Amino acid sequence: MSAQYWVGGFFIDLSRNQITQNRQSQTIAPKALAVLTYLAENQGQVVSQDALLSKVWQDTAVSPNTLQKSIAQLRKALGEEGNLYIKTHAKQGYSLECDVRWQDNVNSTISESAISDSAVSESTIAESATASGSAKDSDSLRDASSLKNSLDESQIKHSKGSIDLTPETAPSNTNFKLISIIAGVIILAIIGYQNLTPTKSQISFDQLRLLTATDDKEFDATYSPDGQYIVFHRYLDKQCVNKIWAKNTSTQKEFQLTQDWGAYGRHSFSIDGKKMVFLATEPCTEPVDQKYCHDLVSLDFEKALESPQQPKVILQCKNSLVKKPVWLSDNKIALMKRHANRWKLIIYSPGDNSSRDLYDVNDGNLIDFAYSAKRNLIAVTSVHKDGKHYVEMLNPDGDILSSHTIERPPAIPKFRPIYPNFTPSHEQLIFSTGKQLFTLSFDGKVAKISSPFSDSMAQPEFHPDGKKLLMIKGPYDSDIVKLPLNQLAELNHSPLTTQTTQPNQIQSTQFQNRLPQSYTSIERTNVGEDFAIFQPEGELIAFWSERSGEPQIWISDGNDPKQVSRFPMDTYIRGFDWAADGKSLLVNANSILTQVFLDSNQKNFSLNYPVIRLFQWDSKNNSALLAISVNGKPIAVEYDFSNSEFKEISDKTILWAQKSEDGRLIYKDHLDQFWQSGPVEDRQIKSLTNQRSKAKGFMINGNVLYAFNRKNQLWSYDLDNESFKILGDFDKSIDYLTDINQTHLLMTIQVAAKKEVVELSLSE
Repeated sequence: MSAQYWVGGFFIDLSRNQITQNRQSQTIAPKALAVLTYLAENQGQVVSQDALLSKVWQDTAVSPNTLQKSIAQLRKALGEEGNLYIKTHAKQGYSLECDVRWQDNVNSTISESAISDSAVSESTIAESATASGSAKDSDSLRDASSLKNSLDESQIKHSKGSIDLTPETAPSNTNFKLISIIAGVIILAIIGYQNLTPTKSQISFDQLRLLTATDDKEFDATYSPDGQYIVFHRYLDKQCVNKIWAKNTSTQKEFQLTQDWGAYGRHSFSIDGKKMVFLATEPCTEPVDQKYCHDLVSLDFEKALESPQQPKVILQCKNSLVKKPVWLSDNKIALMKRHANRWKLIIYSPGDNSSRDLYDVNDGNLIDFAYSAKRNLIAVTSVHKDGKHYVEMLNPDGDILSSHTIERPPAIPKFRPIYPNFTPSHEQLIFSTGKQLFTLSFDGKVAKISSPFSDSMAQPEFHPDGKKLLMIKGPYDSDIVKLPLNQLAELNHSPLTTQTTQPNQIQSTQFQNRLPQSYTSIERTNVGEDFAIFQPEGELIAFWSERSGEPQIWISDGNDPKQVSRFPMDTYIRGFDWAADGKSLLVNANSILTQVFLDSNQKNFSLNYPVIRLFQWDSKNNSALLAISVNGKPIAVEYDFSNSEFKEISDKTILWAQKSEDGRLIYKDHLDQFWQSGPVEDRQIKSLTNQRSKAKGFMINGNVLYAFNRKNQLWSYDLDNESFKILGDFDKSIDYLTDINQTHLLMTIQVAAKKEVVELSLSE
């Protein structure tokens, strides 16, 4: 059997575990491709589940669900044709209902492999060749483009070699001219194809090993400088506190490094490996006006391996917001610091307690940075005033050694921020977009890394020997709960106690009886379902789900969920809302606003700025509340689609915003303070000062606000009479409220949030 074949318009390369169409390649799990190959070998025939399981998973006991996941992955990779190509036969099995062409047959003739697949006939090429002037040139280029889009490089080489012009078989002059033109088109196709084929990195991985296979959540894994230990953060259930742990990679013994639970940020080792530096705070309990304030602390790594230690404060936070401390070779610490809603890179010297700016982008913003102790080099990614993303190399003195725009391929969304780390290779960085890994050269070139693993993974960091890589892997499993409001109303007839909340003397109602501790999910898979919202004047619910393998928008009538969006791999969705007529949704996908209709048609809007978050869509007035990025700086605006104009909402950093039924604008700032806009100045809603929410959002139904606080209490605030109520106590599994109408509320509950440290080994 050939290792390469075609399924419809898709080129399957088993040697690379890839499916390619229109120059875009996807890496697919080998088992899933084995399923596709067996179906291709039996094209048009129904293959039973047992036969597929026996063929693909020989001598391995797996459930039918494993096969179903592979089928779902294949259908997703085949896009809109997936459900048409791979047909399910109830209680029988599956069949592949499309043309299958194996590589040996594909290479046999030009007409089958090249011209037919590109929808360009010989007569079309002839007509193009005999046209005159500019029309001839443009038509020829279009034909060449069609050819190069469908030809595999091996096909092109074979096709080129198959044209025989020996004297014994020399064709007539007319045929010779025609063949020469076809040959010229094919040569153009070769050149174009080679230039447009996505660049592949020389780095590839072939083995994956779990290092922290527990029921806990582990994040921020790094190697110690000698490579003997991995150090990671282990979180307590759903809480925002963690402890720092180490694990000996040889003995597998674990060591608790920090004494108490705390909110510790990503750590960095000193060059000699004796100390660690990180940020520490207590964001669940600290005063509201200090929410994002962190202390810079250090830990003696050698002592902590003997017994847990209490971190030592190096720099106490006052009002500044800093993140990502990294220890440099001269015993100084680089940090990102926010100023005027923008980020810059500073150097802090613990010895003399001084700091200085190292890197700041005029009219732009710093995205991220990485440091290589081996090269004593800093890499930064940033947005400049031209709106483009750059990669720049600095020395520790802040001198810019190189500056290049990032040339991202179509597989990476235009506005996707890139968080780099160094690789062992010369002049090369690495980053993840979720399910895909890429290298980034110092001059801005991006190349995809070949990997047989399809799981989402983040935070890549290489071992000091350069042969292994740490990453964080694991799905977030959440469900959607629909709860009748009458269950809340029933609690109003239960015995109540009244409590006065300080410092604002708010009368709140505390229920002696809690709501049920278990909830029935209306949408349930083993991956994320989230952000459910009611259809206006309808029976549907729209929600976000990863059940098809990628984040997509789905709708459900309670019985038969349907995927309505068709976004590409590694899409990130930051907000969506229904149109007033309930016939479409506005979605912020990959920082671009897209209107998604119920028949799956899509319409993009060009706003000139990346959209950070969509808060609310008012289709009647043709406007939306958004957070946009202007040269990397976040700004909350109201956007008018009719005249393409932005109106800034506030100069504050806004986490969430909604308008009430009568048009009042309510928003929440980064300190969890609620504000109501006014004609002259905005007014803080003092009654909500102590109601720090569990998530960024809140919901408005009519003129009443609803949200959960960190005590898992659902509260309401009536804008008309300024009354505040606690409506009920909920179980801690509730993440947040996503919507509310006259009869029900929609919530997201967390089922599992397992994250673990994995190690990938480079291919030999």
